[in-house]
Amino acid sequence: MKKIIIDTDPGQDDAVAIMLALASPELEVVGLTIVAGNVPLDLTCRNARMICDLAGKPETKVYPGAKKPLNGPQVTAEHAHGNSGLDGIDVFDPITPLQEKDAIDFLLNTIEEHPPNSITLCPIGPLTNIALAITKQPAIKTRIAEIAMMGGGYFIQGNVTPSAEFNIFADPEAAEIVFRSGVPITMFPLDVTHKVLANKKRIECIKSVNNSASMALANMLSFYGKYNSKKYGEDGAPLHDPTVIAWLIAPSLFSGKACNVEIEVNSYLTRGATVVDWWGVTGRKENATVINEVNADGFFQLLYERLANLS
Repeated sequence: MKKIIIDTDPGQDDAVAIMLALASPELEVVGLTIVAGNVPLDLTCRNARMICDLAGKPETKVYPGAKKPLNGPQVTAEHAHGNSGLDGIDVFDPITPLQEKDAIDFLLNTIEEHPPNSITLCPIGPLTNIALAITKQPAIKTRIAEIAMMGGGYFIQGNVTPSAEFNIFADPEAAEIVFRSGVPITMFPLDVTHKVLANKKRIECIKSVNNSASMALANMLSFYGKYNSKKYGEDGAPLHDPTVIAWLIAPSLFSGKACNVEIEVNSYLTRGATVVDWWGVTGRKENATVINEVNADGFFQLLYERLANLS
C-alpha cells in the first residue's frame, strides 16, 4: 500500500481525485493538506471536509496550509468552480474536523517520522505548501519518495493565461522551488488532462453508481462542465487532478517521458509557464517525467469501479 499526502485546493476535479484515492485500497491517504487556490483557504478547507463527508470518510485528517502565494497577488478561479469552489451541490457544515496542526508542520513531521522514500506527495493545487516545507527543512527532500503533481502544460500551454496553467500561475516561485528540489517528479500537465473529459455520457455513468459520493460528483461535474464546454468547445470538463491518483493506482493507463522542466517567474507575458524541453534541445538535466498520453476509457472505468467502494 502506497502512503500518500494529497495537497489540494478543492475544486470539483479535486473532489474526484480525493474520492478516487479514498476509494482505492492500493493507497493510504495519510492526510489532506489544504492550500488557497481555486477559492480562498477558508473555503478550500471547508470543501475538503465536505468531500470527506460525502465519501463517507470523516476520519480523514485535513490540515490548513498557506493562505497566499510566496510572492505576488493571490489568484483564484471562481469563474470555473463557482463562488463556493464546489458549485453544483448545496454547501453544508461538514463533520470531518479541521486539524489544529498547520499543513507545513504536518508535512515535515510525517515525512520525518516515516522511513525514507515511503511518503508520496500528491499536489493538485498551487505548490505553496510543498515549497514552504522544502524551504523550511531542506533535508526532507531526500526522504520524499516522489512528487506526483498536476500542473503546467506544453503543447497545450495555458488555461489561465495563454502561457500558464492555473496551479503554476497561482504561485510560480513555489513551482520553481519544487522543480529545482531534486525530488523525483511526475507531472500531469494540460496535455494529458484535456484527454480525460467528463462528458455527459460519462457523468451519467458516474451518477449510475448511485451512492452519495457519485451523485455529488455528477452534480459538481455537470456544473463544472458548463464552463469548460463553453471555453474549450468540448462536451465536458477535463478532469485534471484525478489523473495523478489514477496513475498511482494504474500506471499502465499513462505514458510520457523524462524531460527538463523550468518555471518562468519573471516575464510579463509568460509568467507561470512550464518550459518543457520535450525534444531534449537544451542539454539541461531531466528533472521530471512529463505525462502526455492516457487511456481515457480505462481511466473512467477505474473511476466508476472505485466510486462503488464508497458508502
